[in-house]
Amino acid sequence: MTIYNSIEEFAKAGIKKTVVTTGTFDGVHLGHKAILDRIKEIAAAKKEETVLLTFNPHPRTVLFPEKEGMHFLSSSSEKTELLEKAGIQHLIIHPFTKELSLVSAQDYIKDILVGKLHVETLVIGHDHHFGHKRTGSIKDLKEWGPKLGFEVEEIMPFALDDITISSSKIRRAIAEGDMTTATEFLGYIYSLHAKVVKGLQIGGTKLGYPTANLEVLDSSKVMPEDGIYAVYVDYEGKRLKGMLSVGMNPTVEGKGRSMEVHMFDFKERIYDKHLTVFFYRKIRDEEKFRNIQALKRQMDNDKEVALKLLV
Repeated sequence: MTIYNSIEEFAKAGIKKTVVTTGTFDGVHLGHKAILDRIKEIAAAKKEETVLLTFNPHPRTVLFPEKEGMHFLSSSSEKTELLEKAGIQHLIIHPFTKELSLVSAQDYIKDILVGKLHVETLVIGHDHHFGHKRTGSIKDLKEWGPKLGFEVEEIMPFALDDITISSSKIRRAIAEGDMTTATEFLGYIYSLHAKVVKGLQIGGTKLGYPTANLEVLDSSKVMPEDGIYAVYVDYEGKRLKGMLSVGMNPTVEGKGRSMEVHMFDFKERIYDKHLTVFFYRKIRDEEKFRNIQALKRQMDNDKEVALKLLV
């Protein structure tokens, strides 16, 4: 896959006759993959090139900076990796600015899609909007396509077991701790990259469960609901099984909010190291126990449940 940092950079590459799709593609979930599979199918039949146009930063963060707490399923680097795995030939990551948001729908079609991307076929979702104030729609594309020499294929919502998949539904599922739904809709297990930092160091000494305290590296990603999770951990080429706690630690006075993971059969000291946590299932909600001994008994139960879930 060739990556371009702007529409202009792609235009200079001289790629003609393209099959294009565009959007934020947050998470690159199963619905997105259906669109990507379709543009690959069309491109193969017509012997043309597949192109995906996306934007960074996310348009909402530029247009509505006053809205704090916008969270996403994938970082820019994660999205790029997922799109490469999907088999896209050309990925354009164009800087989104307020100036770009002022481009009219008509100019977007004529100057960008046709003039610079050389679109022959545009594959797009039924609810796609574009141009200044999002006034452009699939209706406009279908009207202008024949006039400007490109075809438009409208993709209807992708459904799994009669449930329509969307990035917003997946974000909500993760925020509610429903990792089963998130995994089904994404087509892979949701993950967070983190750095190991020092904590109160009571997991090993008082509980018999040494933990790695984690500092999430990308604060813009969706955080799972507070609770206890069965997780996989990727660390230096190894995939480990474990259980993770995220929340306020109500049983341990003064600890405060934290995310910490205990990896089974793992004893290395890994302060300042980076790892990736994959949230497989939520085991239970966070609870306050009478004392440390009661917490330890519950952690024994949590480990047993986690080991049964993690195959």
